[in-house]
Amino acid sequence: MVDFLTIEELQYNDEMADIANEDLVEGIRHGIIVSNLARLLAMKLNMEDIYCYEMAKAGLLHDIGKLRLSKYLYGRGKNVLQIEEMKYVRKHSEFSYDILSKYEFSPLILESIYHHHENFDGSGYPDNLKGYDIPKGARILRTCDVFAALVSDRPYREAFEIETAVELMIDEVKNFDMEIFLAFLEMVHSAEFVKIKSIIESNKQHEELKLIM
Repeated sequence: MVDFLTIEELQYNDEMADIANEDLVEGIRHGIIVSNLARLLAMKLNMEDIYCYEMAKAGLLHDIGKLRLSKYLYGRGKNVLQIEEMKYVRKHSEFSYDILSKYEFSPLILESIYHHHENFDGSGYPDNLKGYDIPKGARILRTCDVFAALVSDRPYREAFEIETAVELMIDEVKNFDMEIFLAFLEMVHSAEFVKIKSIIESNKQHEELKLIM
């Protein structure tokens, strides 16, 4: 099992602390976008208020398991991940589930997070679920997570513009539930999306946040 960084490791290794801070800040920014998207998309799908609220929480927390990866990927810089490293990265949804299952989160949140990398055509992970075998919450998160990643900067590329991100998702539409994806397209062109767009643009300003001192 890959462990979290310890306080002692962060205190005596500035570079490791910087990496942990970068991962934490990126995770929070990404989670905020996914949370807002997931809640609004659930609303567009006419889900009950409590369901929409649960999806907002799932969106915020879905990648918390990645915090276990900072130590394993220490020193990676901007290099492409190796195969063995990718195996661990692909376990982050399981790590997220393991962490959150120790607290009183609902089954909806837990199953949505665990399966948020499943693709509608069965090509995803961790369980290669296909179609409607994938929990609906996970299908919502999958759509929102991909979009949020595309419109955000990554070490290996700059953020795509919203229109370009949508086009890229259309090219890979086999990965998404079509009903949810069509609601997503409607959402992106709605008045309610303006607030989320402002958050996306704000993230591109790269205001420095120091969460680990």
